[in-house]
Amino acid sequence: MKFAVIGTGKTGGKVIELLTDENIVGPFDVDYKPTAEKLRDADAAILFVPPKAVDELMDPLLESGIPAAWATTGYDWPADLDQKLKRKNAKWLKASNFSLGMNIVRRCLGVIGQSSAILKDPSFHIHEIHHIHKQDAPSGTALSWEDWLGKEAQITSERKGDIKGIHQLEVKTETESIFLKHEAHDRKIFAEGAIWAAEQLVNKDIEPGFHDFSTIFDNVMNQQL
Repeated sequence: MKFAVIGTGKTGGKVIELLTDENIVGPFDVDYKPTAEKLRDADAAILFVPPKAVDELMDPLLESGIPAAWATTGYDWPADLDQKLKRKNAKWLKASNFSLGMNIVRRCLGVIGQSSAILKDPSFHIHEIHHIHKQDAPSGTALSWEDWLGKEAQITSERKGDIKGIHQLEVKTETESIFLKHEAHDRKIFAEGAIWAAEQLVNKDIEPGFHDFSTIFDNVMNQQL
């Protein structure tokens, strides 16, 4: 399987490390931009790009028709994108965090959120820490944690060093605290997850349109259980 790798930064570089030269189309960056014709040499695209790069990339990707896995947070996706993709018979997905382990955390957060109804006056605090170059705050993953939790939470952010990503939830009452924490040790986990997601778009019977990575993950897990 061949992947068009778009974005060669810290995490996009990990995708390149994990793939062989024969499996890579591109890689593409600001100096070597993808066209629809070039993208059609790939089975799927993997994108680790900032929000400001999305608008320029959408048209060639739509024209190419290949599946695409987007690792872009802090971007306001067009409301009609799902319909555009369906008309093109194309399959895209987005993720605030491509870690497969993070999707296990997502399921745990759902349980915690529902079960917290039994607690007396619980408060919820999500704290995230990332490297100093991360542009958005709070992180897209922290916002997703609040969504997966299903409860209004205080979200705080911290930027320091070269931290790959730490997210922690504290559920606190007057008498106890519950903690859930996920820490990324290597950006390779995001690259591995993105490659896995792109493979699912190609190999699985997934409807055209704009999907969330969590939906694809759950569908695959349900098929295996």
